[in-house]
Amino acid sequence: MNTKGLDYTILTIAIIGAINWGLVGFFKLDLVALLFGEMSLISRIVYAVVGLCGLYLISLYGRVTNALEN
Repeated sequence: MNTKGLDYTILTIAIIGAINWGLVGFFKLDLVALLFGEMSLISRIVYAVVGLCGLYLISLYGRVTNALEN
């Protein structure tokens, strides 16, 4: 099964989430909260989607290992 497009989309979302965490850590600026409101429904959905993308990317380790063995 070819999931290359899905992988790139999810990786992009996870990177955006990581950048947001960097902004929080370095500048105390939560871009999601700034754009959508502090713990509003939309911001909670954004956080949940980023978290799910991170969980999905755990499967990337197994797929990279399998690809290297072939």
